[in-house]
Amino acid sequence: MTTTLNLADARHLPLWRRPRSLLFLMAAAMPIAFATWSALLNNFVIEVAQFDGSDIGWLHTVREIPGFLAIGVIALIIFIREQVLGLVSLLMLGVATAVTAWFPSLGGILTITLLSSIGFHYYETVNQSLQLQWLPKAEAPRVLGLLLATGSAATLCSYGLIVLLWEPLGLTYNIVYLLAGGITTLMAIFAMVAYPQFEAPNPQVKKMVLRRRYWLYYLLQFMAGARRQIFVVFAGFMMVERFGFDVHEVTGLFLINLVANMILAPLMGRAVGRFGEARVLRFEYVGLVIVFSLYGGIYYFGWGVLLASVLYVIDNLLFGLALALKTYFQKIADPGDIAPTAAVAFTINHIAAVFLPAGLGYLWLISPGAVFVMAAGMAAGSFALSLLIPRHPEPGHETIFARAIPAAAE
Repeated sequence: MTTTLNLADARHLPLWRRPRSLLFLMAAAMPIAFATWSALLNNFVIEVAQFDGSDIGWLHTVREIPGFLAIGVIALIIFIREQVLGLVSLLMLGVATAVTAWFPSLGGILTITLLSSIGFHYYETVNQSLQLQWLPKAEAPRVLGLLLATGSAATLCSYGLIVLLWEPLGLTYNIVYLLAGGITTLMAIFAMVAYPQFEAPNPQVKKMVLRRRYWLYYLLQFMAGARRQIFVVFAGFMMVERFGFDVHEVTGLFLINLVANMILAPLMGRAVGRFGEARVLRFEYVGLVIVFSLYGGIYYFGWGVLLASVLYVIDNLLFGLALALKTYFQKIADPGDIAPTAAVAFTINHIAAVFLPAGLGYLWLISPGAVFVMAAGMAAGSFALSLLIPRHPEPGHETIFARAIPAAAE
């Protein structure tokens, strides 16, 4: 990966070596490690380390610290190209995932989780930036939907093997983590060797960027991070703790999510292109209010496992619509702001993630239903904010209040 090539010149490369192909390769590589880690996590920590709700909350707090520090990407890209940083981070995620089962204690799990999380969050920060730099605005919603479907397909293969082979072959956590992490590691190394370094047409600002005109994007990112943490930490934990799901049952539920995402993610991208970011995000947030409210009803009214499983699938699908938030920012941003703002936005997204899992872990011990009621309230707040997004956002027209305000270099 020593050759540097402009995006315009990359058109002459073989199809498999072009920038878009690299995005698809990375979209497939990351979930193999991360999604496998996530699928096994709740069973692993309960069966091996005897975690309770407080412990799982602390684990996810530790996992989100690197997301809060994603702003450090701005300092790193002064010395390292974004593409190189993204692939090194992907490599780190793969290696850390591979050795997860070697540390079956609270301290060990927290340590290896921190390392894998550094790889994951720095990769995601850079990957989002590269996507928005390398994809034309007109094509971005459609291609982002296809990238989401690609990640789901890669994860489907991993989960399918877990479901089919976990019991017949007597698989262990160590074997599965080693295989998943090892495959991601090899794919990252291949990407380093096989692809040139692509040069985007707009040089990126290599310092922290906070612009007043991006305020709505920042707020939506904060709310998205808070809601997402409640789902990631507690929805899956509920399936194991309350309904006693085994590894293959949890993974089977994930498989349903993946098949649905493979089918619907490209349609989600097209929906953003057709109806606009504002309408799609409002639809997402209304759906999340309903889903989280029904989650709470499982505890308050004793509703059963079938409803919980259906809600889990719908929840995942609705979060896929968050690609509209990416394209909203792409449309309002100065081209040189994409990389630093991606880092800032990731940090903002993870502000709540640092304290919510641990704090809500204690609330979970008292009233699990209250945790989901709080999430419904957050989704309602996001819906209120989404009403401020214009139908056709652009620089100088970031919100419905900004029609007469020109974009300023603040």
